[in-house]
This record gives sequence, structure tokens and C-alpha cells, in this order.
Amino acid sequence: MIFRAANPVSHRLARMAFYLACLAAPVVAIAGPLHRYLGLDRDIALDVFRYGFYLATGAIALGLATVVPTRPGERRRGFLAALLALGIGIAAAWAPLSWLMHAYRAPALNDITTDTEDPPKLVVTAKMRQGATNDPAYPGPSAAELQHAIYPDLTPIKLRIAPAEAFKRVDQVAMEMGWDVVARAPSEGRIEAVATSPWFGFQDDISIRIRKDGPDGSRIDIRSKSRTGKSDLGVNAERIRTFATRLLQQGS
Repeated sequence: MIFRAANPVSHRLARMAFYLACLAAPVVAIAGPLHRYLGLDRDIALDVFRYGFYLATGAIALGLATVVPTRPGERRRGFLAALLALGIGIAAAWAPLSWLMHAYRAPALNDITTDTEDPPKLVVTAKMRQGATNDPAYPGPSAAELQHAIYPDLTPIKLRIAPAEAFKRVDQVAMEMGWDVVARAPSEGRIEAVATSPWFGFQDDISIRIRKDGPDGSRIDIRSKSRTGKSDLGVNAERIRTFATRLLQQGS
């Protein structure tokens, strides 16, 4: 087969795509640790995250422009660099893109509870919310109505055991889930904890209430509230579901 002369422009584009992808990957990866470990402002860290995504999409676009021939029989210089740019760029763009998709679908809720009429109170954790942009108080009826529409499955957990035994099980499940238990008040039937996301280090406060239910049972209500952000991207609801599943499995 006779190839036409290689296009030097395509070679330069391939190299540019590769460099952009190699820049985008660490920018996306470092955004979380900058906030969690170095205290970079949350919004600035998210901006870094977003700009990493822009760099990744630019690398993908340039990589595609280089890989796809513009003329029949044209030999593309830098083909390998363009393929690497596509691979690295797609990998770097995936995390921000998935966040964006979650944010688009998630409701504007950051405070989820199994009892919207009388949510478990944040007592100790309320004092730990320095710098939090969300008020520790429950948002009210509008949030409750939206939660019931979006998460109708989040209801109180019922166990056929005494509150004292239920308290022990709740405490055990909370520790198994990796939460930082900051308060145990058996006489009040209250456990409080803090959950920290692994990448950005975002913190959510959790309050669990154990009450007597009938002659021999217990009712457990849980509340999970984000310290920052108008939307929790569904994290609090999923946390409550996982907690309820594990708690019920302990008694099976």
C-alpha cells in the first residue's frame, strides 16, 4: 500500500493531546487531597476538579482529531501518542463527568432522615460544624415533602429487641461502616458520628436515636446531614439505606 506523506500538523496535535492528558490526570486527582489535607477552600478545590475535566476533554478532542484520518491513505504521525491521550483523557474525565451526572439527577437535599416530623437532633456534632455552610437545624416541611417524593423507602427501622440491645447493635454497625463515633448517650438513646468521604474529605454529621417500640421492640431513626453543599448527590440517603440493611442483617 502506498501512503501519502505524513502530516506534521497531526504529529504536533498528537503531542499536544498527550501533554494535555498528562496534565489533566494529576489536576483531577489532586483536587480532593488539596481540600482534605491542605485545607484548600471547597469551592476552589471543585474549580480545580472542573478545570481538570476541561483539560481532559480538550485532550480527548485533539486525540480524536489526530487518530481519525482526514484523507484516504494518509499516514498519521503520532498515532500512539494520540491513543495514549485518548486513554488518559477518558480516565481523567470519568470522575468529574460522573459527579456532574449525579449532580444533575440528585435533588437539592442535604439533610435526610427516617423521621421528618421529629428528626434526631445534632447535639455534639452541631458543635463540630465550624465553617459549615449548612445550618444544623432541619430544613423543614419543604425538605420533608421532597424527601418523601424522592426517597419513599427511608422509614424508621424496627427491631424486636430491647432498646439497650438495639443501642449496642447500632453502635457496632456505625463503627463497621467506618464512621467516627463522637457521642454515645445510652440514657438518651442517642449515638452521633461523623462520616468523611475518602477523596475530598467532605464531612456529614449523623445522629441516631433509639426508642422503645411496643412491649419488647425498638425503633431506630437516623439522620445524616452534609456540612456543605445544597445537594448531597444522594450520599446521605444511600448511607441510611446501607446502615438499615446492615442493622437488620445483624438480627437475621
